[in-house]
Amino acid sequence: MQELLVISGKGGTGKTTVTAALAALAEDKVLADCDVDAADLHLLLRPEVESVNEFYGSKKAVINPKFCNLCGRCLEACRFDAVLQVVSEKADGKARSDRGSFYIDSLACEGCGVCALVCPTGAVTMEPNLAGYWYISETPYGSLVHAQLGLAEENSGKLVTKVRQEARRLGEENNARLIITDGPPGIGCPVISSLTGVTLALVVTEPTAAGRHDLERVVKLADHFHVPVSVCINKYDLAPEKSREIEAYCYETGLSVAGKIPYDIDVVRALVNGVPLTSCSRGAAAKAVQAMWDSLLVRLEKIGNQ
Repeated sequence: MQELLVISGKGGTGKTTVTAALAALAEDKVLADCDVDAADLHLLLRPEVESVNEFYGSKKAVINPKFCNLCGRCLEACRFDAVLQVVSEKADGKARSDRGSFYIDSLACEGCGVCALVCPTGAVTMEPNLAGYWYISETPYGSLVHAQLGLAEENSGKLVTKVRQEARRLGEENNARLIITDGPPGIGCPVISSLTGVTLALVVTEPTAAGRHDLERVVKLADHFHVPVSVCINKYDLAPEKSREIEAYCYETGLSVAGKIPYDIDVVRALVNGVPLTSCSRGAAAKAVQAMWDSLLVRLEKIGNQ
């Protein structure tokens, strides 16, 4: 079973739009959305959720007031300002001189455990933290594994790994030949978790100076993990000169340009209606995506035969 990962060096290049369009064209596949910090592939695929599962990230500190002796060592030791103090007031509204009680701001807590280490009474414990949810859904275009990370939560790389594991499991159960994954933007931890071990990465870029710069960063990351790369230039006709520069860069570095998608108002209409482009249009952009998909199939077959 092969894995095609669609990524970009920055948000807003059309990565999810391209992924959804490919999902409507592909057969015998499982879909995954690894952009767990801001998942939006489901907006175009209209999934029906079949399974909701909890995701626990790193542990976070909790103070049990029954055992707290108000020594304040946790407050002094915390470097993230996650330990907060509640100072009680007298009836006249003036603050008392005692140290008051302490509690943990879960949004600020980094889970380092220093407060639990310095607490002399064992009042601070590290507890499992519900950081988000992952889902298995059915769409008109196949099974979809996706997730939602909670606000200000970390360990998105760990959640990405869980999504990929479940997508592989579903693929094996369904005898799928391909997993198509909508990856996170950038080059950070979630991207690395999405990228390692995939068959091919399709990098969606745009004809701008920033697009060229971000493309180069993603290509270097993929090269580090020995992942083959194909390039898609989205809305290439809005800046033909910049598009030619990107093509020249790809030629010089041995990268294949799988496709060039023109600006097309049909893309906007598809997004407004919440459907994949290739399921509702036969315009220029949809035809370009079809041609790109044919090119990607050839590339995947060559990689599979190596």
